[in-house]
Amino acid sequence: MHEEFPTESPAVVTCGLPYANGDLHVGHLRTYVSGDAYARALDRLGQNVAFVSGSDMHGTPIAVNAAEAGVDPESFALEYHEQYEETFPEFNVEFDNYGHTHDGTNAEMTRSFVRSWIDGDHVFEKEIEVAWDAETDQPLPDRFVEGTCPYCGERARGDECDEGCQRHLEPGEIEDPVSTITGNPAEYRTRPHKFLRLSDFQEYLNEFIDRLEGTDNAQNQPREWIEGELQDLCITRDMEWGIDYPGSEASETPREGGETAESEEELVLYVWVDAPIEYVSSSKQYTEAVGADTYDWEAVWKNHGTETEPDGGEIVHVIGHDIIQHHTVFWPAMLRGAGFNEPRAVMACGFVNLDGEAFSTSRNRAVWADDYVESGLHPDLYRYHIVTGSEFTADVDFSWDGLQERVNNELVGTLGNFLYRSLLFAERNYDGTPDAEVSEEVEAEIEAAMDDFRTAVNDYRVRGLGHTPVELAKFGNEYIQRHEPWKLTDDEPERAAEVIRDCVQLVKAIAVLMEPVLPGKAETLWAQLGEDDSVHDADLGAALSAPPAGFEDPVELFEQIEDDRVAGLNRQLEERIEAADDGGEKADSDEADGEETDDAVADLEPIADDRVSFEAFKELDIRVGEVLSAEPIEGADKLAKLEVDIGLETRQIVAGIKQLHDLESLSGTRIVVVANLEENELFGVESDGMLLAAGEEADLLTTHGDAEPGTKIR
Repeated sequence: MHEEFPTESPAVVTCGLPYANGDLHVGHLRTYVSGDAYARALDRLGQNVAFVSGSDMHGTPIAVNAAEAGVDPESFALEYHEQYEETFPEFNVEFDNYGHTHDGTNAEMTRSFVRSWIDGDHVFEKEIEVAWDAETDQPLPDRFVEGTCPYCGERARGDECDEGCQRHLEPGEIEDPVSTITGNPAEYRTRPHKFLRLSDFQEYLNEFIDRLEGTDNAQNQPREWIEGELQDLCITRDMEWGIDYPGSEASETPREGGETAESEEELVLYVWVDAPIEYVSSSKQYTEAVGADTYDWEAVWKNHGTETEPDGGEIVHVIGHDIIQHHTVFWPAMLRGAGFNEPRAVMACGFVNLDGEAFSTSRNRAVWADDYVESGLHPDLYRYHIVTGSEFTADVDFSWDGLQERVNNELVGTLGNFLYRSLLFAERNYDGTPDAEVSEEVEAEIEAAMDDFRTAVNDYRVRGLGHTPVELAKFGNEYIQRHEPWKLTDDEPERAAEVIRDCVQLVKAIAVLMEPVLPGKAETLWAQLGEDDSVHDADLGAALSAPPAGFEDPVELFEQIEDDRVAGLNRQLEERIEAADDGGEKADSDEADGEETDDAVADLEPIADDRVSFEAFKELDIRVGEVLSAEPIEGADKLAKLEVDIGLETRQIVAGIKQLHDLESLSGTRIVVVANLEENELFGVESDGMLLAAGEEADLLTTHGDAEPGTKIR
């Protein structure tokens, strides 16, 4: 077991590297905002921590897109890298170091890793079947080839079945290969390549996965691979864009071309070799910038511990759940083979959906990072919405309407309301903090909130970091309403001062606790309290330290998002989707036969091209349920809470049907429920399941006959 945070050892928090090949949208930003919040929270506890990442500059996606754009891969990737460097601060994501995989530090570090594997006899050469474009007479690594996944039968691209089972694919595995360069069927030819012998690390990985902390999905999902027969990892590719395999003639610098290689001597390292090594390189660059006395990267990555505590470093990776295998199987083996420390924790988040559906960049159905920035909305509003919208491992939904609802009800109605009314009353009646002692009740409540904060950090619950200050504000609103200090100022002035002193202390505690998720707003609140320093430098103990005696008139920290503003943002998104559809495949197919299309049919969404396997469908547990009761959720525009009998038990389900159904008449209605969906929380109410409904009017799915509650739908 690891020691609880904070520890004496320095820590590093990293986020998965974004591919430098396209614009960022709000879905991409979930891991970076969450990583930033978690690193800030560790710092709040007194942990010496660095928050690092970088742009992934190599790999075939970049080479493919650069070729299509008619530029060299380095210029193409650097343009996006610089864009990312500008975008992250727009969302208050502040890396201590943000590098990229093509710089000299990472090239040198990567070659050092590989040489260690070679010296340890963990690398071997093997001839394998490589996809080949006969027309252009060149090999087709990774994204230069598409075909069928040999495991699930879904469409796959190069080294990953990213639209099906999400398994890593080795060169030569993809079936029915097609060249993305010419569109012609590809053939397989034999080529020598280098492999990292993962089987050397199987016993170690079995022990490592039992030590690993973080989210449940990152701890459990890898066991299937680790406990089975580990497939060795091909670490080279036939192309010129990347870091050369050590020992080749030009191995001192990353390659700068985009063409594929012609011989074994021109092999470059697979992108998933040099990409995670950037975590180490970026940490090293941070030490070079601030000095080892401030932060020592080697103490994190190379300072080995004891037999009971195998690694001395505190390494936490915050990633999307589609790259769990890379961070819990490949990466620990890579670190072990090079003599580096293992990760302490891997936190893997779910996807971000847009208004209930997946993002579609091809249809321009996305809220781009620039869209949010140009909306003029404060970045902390997005941060709060995306961090607290669901448990970290679950998918979270983003919509302008959902953002408005969360901001208006939770940030304005609960958090902002307490902060403003407390400081305003204090300033007008006492010119600042009243001269009184904090009550035992309020001190105990703040200490409990501090404990919740520590627990959230050590349980890797980023969502808890967002909830804690809001829950403390809920207590504050109840406290001030219970004591009504405005009624005490004349008859019991000392008691009134005590109540407001408590409220100001709660405000300061909230400022400290909200900083990881709402850093910009926390700094504004800190200044309103009259504090001289920065809230970013305050430790958790500052929540109980006395506020300044005097401060000036406060201003409201949060503003309502008005309906017309949301309507404009929705209209902007809809127009962009329509424009993309007008020039896309759907428009072409509608007009292909020259016949008019029925208006009702034209309004329907196109049937998805991507097919779901029967095995995947069988994993859904869909049941008949009977509504026992339905009631609106107070303060929510669309949400209702239902008690549903599903035969074996009664479930509470939250659904967006408040404005679409007469809730009182739903009792006794048979509905269809997905029973094995991960539990979620919507508007502060737990939801254990999902009802199925059709269309914008939420036409509830039911049964033709009288199937009993709990009957499974097949």
